[in-house]
Formats: sequence, structure tokens, C-alpha cells
Amino acid sequence: MTTTMKKTTKTVELDRNCFQYEILELASKQRSNSKKSEILKSYRNDALVSLLIWNFDESVVSMLPPGEVPYANIKEMTSVGGTLSNKMQKEIDNVQSRTIAYNGTEEKMQTQKTSLRTQFHILYNFVKGGNNSLSPIRRETMFINLLEGLHPKEAEILCLVKDKKLADKYKITFDNVKEAYPDIKWGGRS
Repeated sequence: MTTTMKKTTKTVELDRNCFQYEILELASKQRSNSKKSEILKSYRNDALVSLLIWNFDESVVSMLPPGEVPYANIKEMTSVGGTLSNKMQKEIDNVQSRTIAYNGTEEKMQTQKTSLRTQFHILYNFVKGGNNSLSPIRRETMFINLLEGLHPKEAEILCLVKDKKLADKYKITFDNVKEAYPDIKWGGRS
């Protein structure tokens, strides 16, 4: 006698104030498109909607240069610069490996980084029609300052979104987003 066991996948519950990368990672891991849309719908927040519109709406035009974000802080200007993407990956690796010993037990250290959930209100500065009074240098400086303050994975999302490449990392399609948010009107934003 053979029995077949049906594999069930337990959906992880995220905190209501979770990072945007946590929502995108959870949605991306879902096997069906309907589950992806369901996750996006259940964790809807203004920051997530703004990022998805910027990424998937062709009428939203980024006012930032495409590609890698060059970056070297004051301490590194005399030595080796690099790209922000390289620095973010190093920071991601460091965040994942940092622990602190407390009363004989090790706990993950919390970083003092902010999130897109609290900073999304300034994203309009980086798209066409948002804040046309900014000079390109000022806009790019604001963007780099924002990225430096964000959790590294949140900064990575913002770099992907500015180039409309979120789907390169996360298995989320425009159809998933349209199904999750049927109330969004696409186009006509620039």
C-alpha cells in the first residue's frame, strides 16, 4: 500500500511594519501567480505601491542616470571608491553575520538603518514631473544620501526600481501587481 503525501507550504506571517524587501521576497517565493498577488495585496502599503508603480508604469520616467550608482565617501576618496551596489552587498553580508553576546546567548544586532516605508514620501524627487526644480547633481546627491540611510536590501530595491529592473531579482510580474491592485490607474504619470 502506497500513500502519497501532499506537500503543504505554510505561508510565513510578516510583521505589519516589515521591510519592503521582506514582502517582495515572500511574494517572489510563492509558486502560483495568485499567491504572489495575494501576498502583495495583504501587505499593501504606500511605499510598496509607490515602488511598484515606479518600476512597472512605463509613464514614470526616472530622472537618475541608469546603471550602477557610483559612490565613494569622504574616507574612501583618497583610497578606493567603488559602486554603491558593491558597498550594499558588503553591508548586506555584514548585517546577516553580525551577532552580539548577551548573558551567554548570541542575538542578532539590529542596525540603525531606516526603511522605504518611512522614506517613500521623497521618491517624487527622483522621477520626471516630481520636482523639476532640482539640479541633476542635487537630485543624485539626495538619492545617494537616501540609499546610505536605508537598510542595504531596501537600498538595493530602490536601485533596481530606478532602472525598472525589480523583476530581475524578484519573481513578480506586472500582471501580479495589476491583479493585486486593480484600483491603480496605469499610465499618464509623467
